[in-house]
Amino acid sequence: MTDYGEEQRNELEAIESIYPDSFTVLSDAPTSFTITVTSDTGENEETLELTLKFTYVEKYPDEPPLWEIFSQENLEDSDAEEILTLLKQQAEENLGMVMIFTLVTAVQEKLNEIIDQIKSRREEEKQRKQKEAEEAEKRAFQGTVVTIETFLSWKAKFEAEMIELKKKRQKEEEQSGKKKLTGKQLFETDHNLDTSDIQFLEDGGNSVEVDESLFQEMDDLDLDEDDPDFDPLDLGSDED
Repeated sequence: MTDYGEEQRNELEAIESIYPDSFTVLSDAPTSFTITVTSDTGENEETLELTLKFTYVEKYPDEPPLWEIFSQENLEDSDAEEILTLLKQQAEENLGMVMIFTLVTAVQEKLNEIIDQIKSRREEEKQRKQKEAEEAEKRAFQGTVVTIETFLSWKAKFEAEMIELKKKRQKEEEQSGKKKLTGKQLFETDHNLDTSDIQFLEDGGNSVEVDESLFQEMDDLDLDEDDPDFDPLDLGSDED
């Protein structure tokens, strides 16, 4: 017949010697105690820490002890849930044997794993931000790379804007009633333009006075147009 009390007392003495600075007895009936577990030092001297509370049941170790997270520091709730699941798994695998040291060791390893994951996530985030900064700088230096897709997208947008602008101008012209005509359209719509020059000569010509005597005096001149040296511009100089 198993002496559960003896096995529990022997394990308690061993646990106290293994964890002298982190082991605390809370009660004797039933036997209840806490063990504080701390991870290895992570980045920036950061550590994870939690205190586990164990309580022996009457038939321990043939039945698993009770446990709970008594306190925690720097530990996410999701990580705490994983630790509770881990404790249940380890307890089921070690039924019939004293298991407190095994449970605490599994939690210790889990905390070290979590601290490594935190370090990896921070490193990945650091690299991601650095990559984004480098890509932003590269884009600023090189400008936007034109591909077939981006060109077709720009072309479609540009054509749509031109159509919209044309519609807007036509609408404005229709509303103002002053549609701008080309020179050809003006000529075709105003038939008086083709006789305007003649009318100008008829009307304005009367305002130009001509001294007919000048032409009469030229008839009196003895001009030898067959002379090879004849120059009408020198007529005035001969008179001098």
